[in-house]
Amino acid sequence: MTLGTLDRTPPPFFKQGPSALTRLLFFSSLAVFMMVADVRFQVTQPLRAALATVLHPIQQSLLAPVHGWEQAGHYLRGLDEARRAENVAEQAVAAQAERVMRVASLEAENTRLRQLLELRPRINVQTLAAEVLYDAPDPYTRKVVLDRGGRHGVVLGAPVLDESGVLGQVTRVYPLTAEVTLVTDRDAAVPVLNARTQQRGVAYGMPQAQGMELRFMAGNADVQQGDHLLTSGLDGIYPAGLPVAKVLKVDRRADSAFARIWLTPMAEPDSPKHVLVLHPVQDQLPARPSDPAASAAHAGQGASLASLPAPGTSAVPPQEGRAP
Repeated sequence: MTLGTLDRTPPPFFKQGPSALTRLLFFSSLAVFMMVADVRFQVTQPLRAALATVLHPIQQSLLAPVHGWEQAGHYLRGLDEARRAENVAEQAVAAQAERVMRVASLEAENTRLRQLLELRPRINVQTLAAEVLYDAPDPYTRKVVLDRGGRHGVVLGAPVLDESGVLGQVTRVYPLTAEVTLVTDRDAAVPVLNARTQQRGVAYGMPQAQGMELRFMAGNADVQQGDHLLTSGLDGIYPAGLPVAKVLKVDRRADSAFARIWLTPMAEPDSPKHVLVLHPVQDQLPARPSDPAASAAHAGQGASLASLPAPGTSAVPPQEGRAP
């Protein structure tokens, strides 16, 4: 048999179906479609929650050697650290004894004044202690994962603090864990209040510089290096008065109407261990009255305000038949 008559096509056993380029285009399109659907419609959120629940025991088992090593190190260093902490605590207690004595009287006075002015009592924020398990695997964001989730009372949007200040906000809740977006993330924004000037602003995250930035402040705004920024409480999420950041540098550029202000977070986003999860303030505000009795009370209050005398006239009604 001559060579020209040989069949050079591969036998059916070695046929692989569609070409490699066709499969690459198909799976690439499928991946892009799933990413867009996840971002826009959250279609994979139930799958994420189920997968996180299933993988939680595996994560705990993989973290067991790390926790064991850390516990051994803490045990060896614990005695000296406890003695130093005891000395520091005794000095702090002695230095703050007088202040504590005055705080009790000031709180009582503040309560009496609020009752006198008929102001609403301050909101007692509910808290939950949690521990940071690990950093989120996404290298383009600044997030951490906590060991508390929806079953423990963590809700979406809850503020998270450490011992120094605001650390971030809960952006994803799973049954046993929760994901926290740190204040240094590029998508993080916290309404703040300058403690020195009482001027409001918004602090944004700067992941590249591992810090924060106070944006949209006028070039002649009264902001100085070293100013402390606190939560303003206007967003209904963070309670007012929590430390957020400190002004690191102010750059007043002549070619721009806004100043460039860099901030240093008061919390430690890179090394948090134990945190405190708060319930959002808006979830604890009392509901507005909607019953007819409340509406009648508001109507009566409006009628009483309408019956007040005009400015410059006497509020005492004339008394007839009274001898001069």
